[in-house]
Amino acid sequence: QVQLVESGGGSVQAGGSLKLSCVTSRSTVSTYCLGWFRQAPGKEREALAHAYLGGTYYADSVTGRFSITQDNAKNTASLHMHRLKLEDTAPSSCVALPVPCAVVSAPLSAPASWPPWGPGTQVTVSS
Repeated sequence: QVQLVESGGGSVQAGGSLKLSCVTSRSTVSTYCLGWFRQAPGKEREALAHAYLGGTYYADSVTGRFSITQDNAKNTASLHMHRLKLEDTAPSSCVALPVPCAVVSAPLSAPASWPPWGPGTQVTVSS
């Protein structure tokens, strides 16, 4: 199993920014496809972003505000969150498919396409 350690969550005022990080003990970011997810209270689980063969998928709700990066040397993937909104409040997790993103031929926007959730890190946006 791949182990993922998420960090960077916290409380921020609307319009602010947070950076979530997902760190592994292996070269996971190059050998696994890492996706970012959240589930706000009363909402369905939402796939936020992940890389794939054709580029990078972003949910409509975060397009233009969130971006993802990875650092293979540090075995770290990051979700950069800007212009945060109240509706961004949710536990957020990174999840790993056991394949490189380069072999994911199309966006996988359905959370059911991904392995079970990790512990996540809480993102709280206040007014």
